[in-house]
Amino acid sequence: MEAVDRSQKLNEAADRYFRCKDQDSAQEVVSAASGLIRYYIRLYGGACDWDDLFQTGCLALMKALKNYQPDQQASFVTYASHCIMGEIRHMVRKETSFYRPGCIMELQFKVDGIVEGYIQRKGIPPPIAYIARELNVKPESVAEVMRAGLVRFDEIDTAKIRGLTYESFHLPIEDKLTLAQAARALSDLQRKVLDMIFYRNMSQQQVADEMGITQRTVSRIKERSLEIMRDELENEK
Repeated sequence: MEAVDRSQKLNEAADRYFRCKDQDSAQEVVSAASGLIRYYIRLYGGACDWDDLFQTGCLALMKALKNYQPDQQASFVTYASHCIMGEIRHMVRKETSFYRPGCIMELQFKVDGIVEGYIQRKGIPPPIAYIARELNVKPESVAEVMRAGLVRFDEIDTAKIRGLTYESFHLPIEDKLTLAQAARALSDLQRKVLDMIFYRNMSQQQVADEMGITQRTVSRIKERSLEIMRDELENEK
């Protein structure tokens, strides 16, 4: 209900701006949109500077005011949400410089789709609890997932990243993270061989043909890689 009230106030402030187009009405829009900007900072901002992100959100809001057509079907909140989210997301991803496991990257891209789809249907950004349910993770997992890539992976509290319910034929996210951490002990060649065999469902001979090595070498690399990962998993217990 609170999000709906904030959205209504922002739409009303935008309506006044489009009628008056003066500094006071523009400032009212910024004030009404501050909660929306903070929402996307909390969701996407991670370890980035808060003031820089807020300034980016404000600039995106001004672009939305400039480009929005009041007679178009989407409400101003919906249009501004896409603009603010896009600019903040773009800024944050430029700052991404640390390792992210593939399963975390997949979740981050899913967040984008969940948020965009919800805004399209409802006209307001979704509650974090809704995002968590759609991802099948606990609500406290969302913030840690979105920090990945902005800080070193060992600074991520992986204990907070947990699945809500078991899904048949799918590893829980916590197990995927454990395997991803263990795989960091492998060389690039070892990771590539395991990826081909276990994720791309290639035979050892197909891997050998693609990489220009013998099938026996592929077999040795696979066995040694699994041995290293077993040792890593044992050491983490």
